Amino acid sequence: MEYSIRNCELSDVPKLVVLCQKHAEFEKADFSPKGKEQKLKEALFHENPKLFCLVVAAKETIVGYVSYTFDYSTWDAATFMYMDCLFLEPEARSFGIGEILIDKLKQIAIEKNCIDIQWQTPEFNERAIKFYNRIGGKGKDKVRFTLDLKK
Repeated sequence: MEYSIRNCELSDVPKLVVLCQKHAEFEKADFSPKGKEQKLKEALFHENPKLFCLVVAAKETIVGYVSYTFDYSTWDAATFMYMDCLFLEPEARSFGIGEILIDKLKQIAIEKNCIDIQWQTPEFNERAIKFYNRIGGKGKDKVRFTLDLKK
């Protein structure tokens, strides 16, 4: 498979929203595309971005993405990278692209003096868990909570 990995561009955002929806469906999560394009544009392309994103481009479209932020750990008194999402279309899987994306994140995190990269995946995503274990990730058992503030 021929592909390239690059920073997300403004013209990628509509397809990024589609990939986010597919990712949410895969994770059995609720997702509404309403307003997401504009909000992602603001988060990614603001003078001080809140979100960063690499995309996997193949032919005329993008077939995957990894998004990340930088956060601060109270316990470590240091900055860490948080990988928010990593998703590849089924036809882009099993080519080693996920590992290349993780390697690119490692390079960025080191350049930004991060102490580590953190992320999560649903317990049922056995394929991702095997992948993360294979590349040296260490799982932590925790329960994630969400407090909905929109109601």
